[in-house]
This record gives sequence, structure tokens and C-alpha cells, in this order.
Amino acid sequence: MMNSTVRKIISSSSITLRSSWSSTVVRSSSDDAAKKTKKNKVPEIKDRIFSVRVRGSDVMRDPGVNKGVAFTIKERQLMGLHGLLPPVVKTQDEQVYSVMENFLRWDNDLDRYIYLMGIQDRNEKLFFRVINDYVEQMLPIVYTPTVGLVCQKYGVVYRKPRGLFITIHDRGHVYEILCNWPQDKIKAIVVTDGERILGLGDLGAFGMGIPVGKLALYTALAGIHPKGCLPVMIDCGTNNKELLDDPLYIGLRHKRIQGPEYQDLMDEFMEAVVRRYGPNCLIQFEDFGGHNAFKHLDRYRSRYCTFNDDIQGTASVALSGILASLRVTKTNLVDNKFLFLGAGEAAFGIARFLASALKIKGLSEEDACGRIYLFDKDGLIVRNRPEMVDEMRRPYVKDMPHLRVFEEAVNLIKPTVIIGAAGQGPLFTPGVLRAMAQHNERPVIFALSNPTSKAECTAEDAYRYTNGK
Repeated sequence: MMNSTVRKIISSSSITLRSSWSSTVVRSSSDDAAKKTKKNKVPEIKDRIFSVRVRGSDVMRDPGVNKGVAFTIKERQLMGLHGLLPPVVKTQDEQVYSVMENFLRWDNDLDRYIYLMGIQDRNEKLFFRVINDYVEQMLPIVYTPTVGLVCQKYGVVYRKPRGLFITIHDRGHVYEILCNWPQDKIKAIVVTDGERILGLGDLGAFGMGIPVGKLALYTALAGIHPKGCLPVMIDCGTNNKELLDDPLYIGLRHKRIQGPEYQDLMDEFMEAVVRRYGPNCLIQFEDFGGHNAFKHLDRYRSRYCTFNDDIQGTASVALSGILASLRVTKTNLVDNKFLFLGAGEAAFGIARFLASALKIKGLSEEDACGRIYLFDKDGLIVRNRPEMVDEMRRPYVKDMPHLRVFEEAVNLIKPTVIIGAAGQGPLFTPGVLRAMAQHNERPVIFALSNPTSKAECTAEDAYRYTNGK
């Protein structure tokens, strides 16, 4: 059963955020008159008349104002909507019911995503109300795992721009581009350059689906007003030949530009954001390539209100999971050994955060890093392996044999926790899972890669091959 809601009159002039987007109230143009006639009792909100800046079809074209058939007869008359809508007047509850009936008609998640985006284009409050009411059904559609497919098919999905596209050729004009965005009070920006979208690799401008999806969650679940959110794509090209040959590709058709030109563009972007929206505007980096992700974080974290979700956000969630697992394994954090499959930005971000937690528990820097093992595409990160190890990962280098098979590393190290963040699919094989069960009474297994098709194993596999341990 859907909860009943009170009909509210809305306008584009000022919207007050409430816990649900179904409850939006606007200031009355008669407020000044009410102050002058204090002797007169101010009418109840349901009886007050409101003015709007736009009328007629312009109201219905603005998704932030439009309510569709939920406009009352009085509102339709005052806003010039009478006759432009069917005569029926529905509550938002009834609209939600209609949306869900249509949503469930689709038999694939990509079509469901496109349908929901159409709702967002027409009726913003209804869109967020649906997500709020049906969180479990909507999150996998609006964000992972469906958003990965959306990014791959973004040339088909694209209907209208939902953010700013800033290219490598816009250097010197970034502030002017930010000024083209119609909203002046931006509170949160999610920015990507599309180089490492989820576990799918370089998707270039198709990566815009990530900032759009992430900010939809910021509004639906965190209550940030949609007009305070800005998705940004930094388009420097793509090294994905398939996209360069795709007639539906919407980005720059040349190889990705790196080096000083790229860094100058990023510096200009950060400065332009502060100039346009102030120093308290949050800038979230999302799905940058590992080499740039750490560089941007170290370069900007002390000067701007910023964080990297792939490094810091993933690390926070992973460490929370590890700490929670201690209640099941009945062990102390410092007594565990951790083996990572993958050594990219997500895995290394978790490793760094985990090392900090181990140091808080009393271990030295050397001992904390000594309990963390990294396994990348070239095998276990050890001192005598032929492949070079960069400076950041050097603290985790071990004096032990160089193994290229992950199952062999599990049997040699006997970790209590394995963490998958390689984005290469089911590499936690039955052999790996059985080995973890053999070496541990309660093995801890985190398959963190997304989308689901890139996960190291499924929960079903983990239970099956560890005999429910």
C-alpha cells in the first residue's frame, strides 16, 4: 500500500527541500502583503494563492516545476494549464502507481533505465519519489550494475544533456563554460574523465552515465536538491578504438591526451569551480585512471573540498566490512593477513586505509604493510619479480617467491581475508575458495569488482565452495 500524501502547490521560484520530494512548498507572493496586514489572519497553506514565473506549456517543460496531472484545477487555471492536461486530477501516490505499472512491463534493465530517465526529464519530483519509495528495486537500475551497461550503450541511451561536457580544447574557457550552466548554487559536482569506468575500462564521453547516476542517488538518498548537483565530463579523447569507430559515439574522436595539457585543464577546472561556486562546493572524482586518480587526490586534497570515491569511498566501505567480520571470526584486526587481487586505485586505496587502521591498533608502518599482500596482473608483488613496482606500492613488496597464479599465492600466504578489486571477472575460482576454507575456520571473502559481470565470484559460489563457512 502506498502512503497518502498531501497535495502541495509548487513553483520554480523557490523550492524547499523536505525528506520526500513529494512535499515541496513555495513562498507566496502575498507574503509582503500579509506582513502589512498583521491584523488579518494568514490563510492556511492549502488556501493560499501562489504566483509562478512561467505559465502554460513552459511549466510542463520544466521538470523541476511540472507535476503532470497532479496539478489541481485551481493551479491549472492560475498557471495557464487549463485544457493542456487531461481533466483528471491525480495524487502523487496514484502517479507512482502508474509509474511502477509501466516500469514492471519492461523485461530488461536498460529499457527500465531509459523509462526512468524519461520520468526525470518530465517530472523530477515524481522520479525521486519513486526511487525513495522503491529503493531496493531502483538502485540497481539507476546505478550499478545497470549503469555499466548504460555507459557502454550511452550513444543509444543519450536523449538530452544532463551535465557539462568540458573538452581538452576548452582550456582557457572553463570558467565561461561553468557560467553556461543555468544554476548558480551548486553544492556537489561529480566529475570523471571516463578513463576507467567501473571495471569496463576507457569509455571516454560515454562515462557521463556515472556522474549522472551518482548524483541521482545524492538527491534521492541524501536529500541534496537536484539543482545543487552538477555532473561533469572532462573529455580528453579515448584510447578505446571500438568507440572511435562507433558512429553513435558522442565524444572527441581522437586518442586520449595526457601530460601537461591534461594537467593544465584539470588545474583550470578546479580553480574555475571555486571561482564560480565557492570553496565549499564538493568536487568528487569518479572513475579516473589509477595513475591520475592518486595524482589528483594528492594534488588537490589540501586545497579544495574534494575526495576520490574509488580510492577513499571504496576503502571506507571495505574497512567497515573487515571490521564487521571480526565479530564473526572472533579475531583481532592485527592477527589477520590480507591478500588483494588487483593493485589498482580501489585495491591500493583499501590497502592504504587498512594499513592506517592497523597502525592505530599499535603496529608499526613496516609491520602494518607486512600483513598486506598485493597480487596484480603480473602476479604477486615481490622484490625479485621482473616487472617494475612503482614508488607508492613499494611498502607492500615482499621477500618471497614470485607467483603468477592466484591460487598458489593463497596456498603460500594462507590469508585470512581475500579482497577482489581487479575488475576482471570470476578469478576467485572454486580452487581459490576451497583453499580459503581449508586454511581458515571462517574465511573472509570480498568480491568488490563491479558491475556484477566483473565480480570475482558470486555469493552463491563463495558459500558453495567453502561449504558454508
